Amino acid sequence: MSDWLTSILFGIIEGITEFLPISSTGHLLVPQQLGWMEKQSDVFNIAIQSGAVIAVLFNFTDRVKQLAFRWREPEPRDYMAKLLVAFFITGCGGVLIDSLGFELPEEVLPVALALLIGGVFFVVVEKRLGDRPQLAKVTWAIAIAIGFGQLLAAVFPGASRSGSTILIALLMGLKRVPAIEFTFLLGVPTLLAAGAYKVLKALNSEGITEDWGQLALATFVSAVTAFASVKWLLRYIQTHTFVAFGWYRIALGLFLLIIPFM
Repeated sequence: MSDWLTSILFGIIEGITEFLPISSTGHLLVPQQLGWMEKQSDVFNIAIQSGAVIAVLFNFTDRVKQLAFRWREPEPRDYMAKLLVAFFITGCGGVLIDSLGFELPEEVLPVALALLIGGVFFVVVEKRLGDRPQLAKVTWAIAIAIGFGQLLAAVFPGASRSGSTILIALLMGLKRVPAIEFTFLLGVPTLLAAGAYKVLKALNSEGITEDWGQLALATFVSAVTAFASVKWLLRYIQTHTFVAFGWYRIALGLFLLIIPFM
């Protein structure tokens, strides 16, 4: 498979899965670990996630304009403060994890288990929620919990950044749409910072062999694909729950677990 086609396929995979609660990192790693696609560097796998950020900005234009132009008003200022605190928690935790030498796994097993366990949680949580009344606004407790929740995906690839944080928000009583909005907007600084951090480390290291042209292509494709993916999810969640994503994760996790025995 040519390099440019590989980059396009990875960009599509990243764009579709980054904001769906099914783990973009897991979907990027699995085809590489199984030998279906050429193995990429950690820099590539993490940096292309930053392209999906653009999708968020264009799908939440009302909130983005509010934060950009009305930040002096109490409600936008409060929302921005919660985003910054959650990002600070994630950023500090991410730097600590990286300093401990954490690397993405080389085996399928941890990714499969994270997908499976997360899927079970989604099905159970959604069944328990039912039609109970829920919060329409993000509280400080929820914002802080989501900040810590983002670290789960960093430590357990396959857990899903958006999946982990949405689950936490739902368990703490937040409605689905505001949970999605806060999680996705928090992903803007998180993904940009993670991508920039990895790229800068690569530039400062000796012997780096990253193909920056292919990385740029994959990042662009992920941005375009993510825009459509987020737009679809926002329509879907108006009339559906996350149960279907839970069952998808369970099916994929089980499939990955039995592959070695096939």
